[in-house]
Amino acid sequence: MQPTVVLSTGKIRGRTVGGVSAFLGIPYAEAPIGPWAFAAPRPVRAWDGVRDAITLGPTAPQPSYQPPYDQLLANPFIDGPDFLNLNVWAPADSEGLPSGEGLPVMVWLHGGAFRNGSNAVPTYDGTAFARDGVVLVSANYRLGVQGFGVVRDAPANRGLLDQLAALAWVQENAAVFGGDPARVTVFGESAGGMSVATLVSMPAARGLFHRAIVQSGSAQAVAEQADAANVTLEVAKRLGVEPTAEGLGSVAVPALIAAQGDVAAELRARPDPQRWGRTTISAGFGVMPFFPVIDGRLISRMPLDAIIDGEGRDVDLLTGTTSDEFRLFMVPTGVAAGLPAEALPQALAQLGIDPALAGVYAANRPRQSPGDVLAAIVTDGFFTMPTVRLADAHASTGGKSFMYEFAWPSPLGGLGACHALEIGFVFDTLGEAAARLTGPNPPQSLADEVHGAWVSFAATGDPGWGRYGNGARPVLRFDHPESCQVENPRPDELARWQ
Repeated sequence: MQPTVVLSTGKIRGRTVGGVSAFLGIPYAEAPIGPWAFAAPRPVRAWDGVRDAITLGPTAPQPSYQPPYDQLLANPFIDGPDFLNLNVWAPADSEGLPSGEGLPVMVWLHGGAFRNGSNAVPTYDGTAFARDGVVLVSANYRLGVQGFGVVRDAPANRGLLDQLAALAWVQENAAVFGGDPARVTVFGESAGGMSVATLVSMPAARGLFHRAIVQSGSAQAVAEQADAANVTLEVAKRLGVEPTAEGLGSVAVPALIAAQGDVAAELRARPDPQRWGRTTISAGFGVMPFFPVIDGRLISRMPLDAIIDGEGRDVDLLTGTTSDEFRLFMVPTGVAAGLPAEALPQALAQLGIDPALAGVYAANRPRQSPGDVLAAIVTDGFFTMPTVRLADAHASTGGKSFMYEFAWPSPLGGLGACHALEIGFVFDTLGEAAARLTGPNPPQSLADEVHGAWVSFAATGDPGWGRYGNGARPVLRFDHPESCQVENPRPDELARWQ
């Protein structure tokens, strides 16, 4: 069946299979190309007739993942100018039309280090959410220098402006698909999770969503605008143009992507705060050249500070990490296996982490290698503790907060419960794309449990375990064959970070 619905900008035709209607590649803003490549998103012009929305739309310009991540992370590329688009999945009636009314809405913001990713990744298919009574929306946004480069005569944080435009589109059109614009949950992982935490802290996002799920993100990943401008300047120098909208916009997109890749490689190899800026290094951990910046307009200070002062207290929050986040970045590359014990303190110092932590963590892991210990420490420094600080900040102002930890270890190559492993379980899409991380036989019962918790939180504000705050620190640890609630996990290690 091919149902037709009427949006604020015109009619679209989708497809219905198995009681779920999908409307794909819907533009929520005009194509950001030509003179508009570095402008704020512009409203979509209305169209005549019926627009097909039966295939995935274009993806934002981006590089391919480099080995070995090209084998671990799906990253489809679909060429075309209208990449500021979104997909919608909704429950359907017997005639194939969206059938609900007042349903919870969930808006997914993908990860990818603000440089990669899209709503076309197969793992992000929203069918299971629609099957379970949720209107699922997944949105693209501008990436790399186009989305987050500080350009002299252009608005900063264009990728975040895109996300705000997508959320505004949801407010205007959710009811068409049976969704309730007063019951919107925004959720995302990694860079998507950082985006969500930042949106929670932003006055410009008030009223656009009512619940938030931050997966492996933080409210601390922003840089000073002047520092981040150094990165854009380096890109412009390599291209022989001025770091302006006109200069960068005059360059062919493939050349722009190549130049930003060269800068990223140099930043990883030589993360010098004197050259790149202190907050660029601290926000991006020396590996992410583009991310949100404090621009004095959209973001006026560190998001965590804004949340501590009460911003977002009315937004219900679910936040958490995987147990072994950083193993994704250390095991496939061989870094973990090749680290000698005597190099561990120096490796921590280079990352700005107290080398004394090595003894504490090693004592709790007597059978693990120095690389394993380093991965555990960096996981806590870059993921676990920022998540704890976010939950503490939100709960301290009376915000309704919940925490989780995804602990099931992948059977593949020592990955453990690594970064991004939980996504296929959240979406209940344990298929070929998710298998790159999960292996061939992941536990479906765990997907039922995790996915069900996300649906419950979106529908009711309660994922099914104890609330975090007021002296209580419960964490739901998702695992197989059994999950459990843990009160204040690993206090001896995590207390050393306070």
